[in-house]
Amino acid sequence: MIRWLLWGCAGLVLGGVIHIAVILGLPSLTSTVAWDKVTALGAVPGPVVLPAIKPGEPNPLRLDPELAYAVCQLDLRKGPGTVAGTLPQSFWSVAVYNRSGTVVYSTTNRDGLGTSLDLGLFDPAQTRLLAEQKLDVADGLLIVEANDDDVMVVIRLAPPQSVMRPRYEKALAALKCGNIPT
Repeated sequence: MIRWLLWGCAGLVLGGVIHIAVILGLPSLTSTVAWDKVTALGAVPGPVVLPAIKPGEPNPLRLDPELAYAVCQLDLRKGPGTVAGTLPQSFWSVAVYNRSGTVVYSTTNRDGLGTSLDLGLFDPAQTRLLAEQKLDVADGLLIVEANDDDVMVVIRLAPPQSVMRPRYEKALAALKCGNIPT
């Protein structure tokens, strides 16, 4: 009887260890899924406007169907990155993600940026060069430091009415995205 009780306890402990290991290990196995899907869309070197999500269609990136999206992938090994352009007056937001999907930086036009987006992305070494004034950047550039060299910038616009969506998508397509020549 005691022998069966020990075997049962050992089985429960082993099952618990396996369960915890699987739960903790799964995110590391799937962490680049969004990165890979965006890469497949061709978001390098310029912005890619994502197609609108229609009711009943698959939504693998779990996007809000009311928003218009543009995505740009940057490789900071090629130099500092930039995303710039003029966006409509209504609500917009920008988020910078690393390859594993962690938000590095996020802001909205409600932070006093108005309609102008001028974002500079730098890795730690480039930020150091910037502080030493060895890199020449435009005045007014919003500087963001990313610890990873692979970053993805997601720009979201909220058209007030669905008939305005094409105009908002056109504004997203007009954004400039790439590496700053050094």
